[in-house]
Amino acid sequence: MRPRRLLARYAAGLTSAYLLTVAEVIAIVLALSGRRAATVPNIATAALLICIGTATVLVGAVLIVRPSLRWLRAGRQPTEAERQTTLKTLRRQSAITVAPWVLTAAVLIPLNLEAGTEVQVVIASAILFGAIATLATGFLFTLRTLRPILASVSPDATTPRLTAPGVRARLLLMWTVCTALPGLAIALLLFMQSRGWIIESTTPIELALLVLALVAVVLGLRAMILVSISISDPVGEVVDAMAEVERGKIDHAVDVYEWSEIGRLQRGFNSMVAGLRERDRLRDLFGRHVGEEVARRAIDADESFSGDERDVTVLFVDLVESTRLAATREPHEVAEVLNDFFRIVVEEVDAHHGLINKFQGDAALAVFGAPLRVEDPATAGLATARALRDKLRCLPVDFGIGVSAGPVFAGNIGAENRYEYTVVGDAVNEAARLADLAKDYESRVLCSAAALERADDAEQSHWATQHSEVLLRGRASATQLWMPKGHDVDD
Repeated sequence: MRPRRLLARYAAGLTSAYLLTVAEVIAIVLALSGRRAATVPNIATAALLICIGTATVLVGAVLIVRPSLRWLRAGRQPTEAERQTTLKTLRRQSAITVAPWVLTAAVLIPLNLEAGTEVQVVIASAILFGAIATLATGFLFTLRTLRPILASVSPDATTPRLTAPGVRARLLLMWTVCTALPGLAIALLLFMQSRGWIIESTTPIELALLVLALVAVVLGLRAMILVSISISDPVGEVVDAMAEVERGKIDHAVDVYEWSEIGRLQRGFNSMVAGLRERDRLRDLFGRHVGEEVARRAIDADESFSGDERDVTVLFVDLVESTRLAATREPHEVAEVLNDFFRIVVEEVDAHHGLINKFQGDAALAVFGAPLRVEDPATAGLATARALRDKLRCLPVDFGIGVSAGPVFAGNIGAENRYEYTVVGDAVNEAARLADLAKDYESRVLCSAAALERADDAEQSHWATQHSEVLLRGRASATQLWMPKGHDVDD
């Protein structure tokens, strides 16, 4: 809503609330006291007071909202001073709507001191009713208009004492004003007539009782609408926002313009959505580290990341002479080559439900069988190695791929507040050594007998051996070498 339109609607709403209540008060006074109160001085004075009251409410409404419209019109956040001023809007509105009735009471009651107790009681009761009704009606007519302003300065930790009546207090207040007070007035009229106090026993009061009953009905309806809107609107917005979140739109938030427990509900919803966004962000980061499919299945299966011993297949892929590449090409060209390399590796490992455990400069370590248990990790790892061999040949760099299998520790390694998920075991070292050795073979891919023995028959048919064993650096026992068919094993 535009600031100028907001100001006009707010001023019109507050002023019309006052004028509507004035008409109701006049009807009450005339019905209860008739000509005794409708004297020329009273009529003239009341007309003047109504004009002054209307001007007071109109000007006061403008003065209340105009400071807030400055930063709202500028499209900026309010300063702390502006925020504190805006937080007092409802309090100042209450004062503005009650002020004309205080002035009316200060003038009309002394003016009617000689008119008799009955007229004074009627005027005082009508003014009290007018003050309460204007207060309630003013809130009813301006509640929605003020929401954009109140939502921009909603209370937080810096304003812990700023509160508004809660649902229970509002219902009790509505009952008091709309049921208890008119009912008490009716009871007092009947009691005073029966006793002859103030009102003669022969004085007809049927019209007065009817007016009070109508006042209770009209004011009760107005207050009920006010209370219901003040509760149903924010709750309905939260319900609608929850439906949006349920459909996956977690960027949705509700305006916080209530300062009661309903406002705490609004803030609680926004905090919940913020938590969901943070959780999804962490899940996204987790997925980028371990692969989207692996992350999703780990969460769905509630897999433990604390650590245990597993039989896995390890694939290690390393680029050849990446240092020379950096020396002969521009940095952005090197970055493009590395990005293409890692993209191909990630795509193939993800396609076979493996885990990119870590990137090491120009190398990558992939694990099949941890953290998620897969049905045939060796087959998946060997199939990935063959696919990488074909796709990495398009890069302007050479590479070596090693595949091994065996028991490893898979879990969190590090300090209590900083750790990473990794695998530790002889199979990891063997895969790294095989990748380094594979750079000397035309196939550029080598696997150990331990890995091939664990694969299914279909995958084993793609591999051949040179029937010799090699003692890899750092290992105590020799490793039998296998490579994809179609390459010279004695290269």
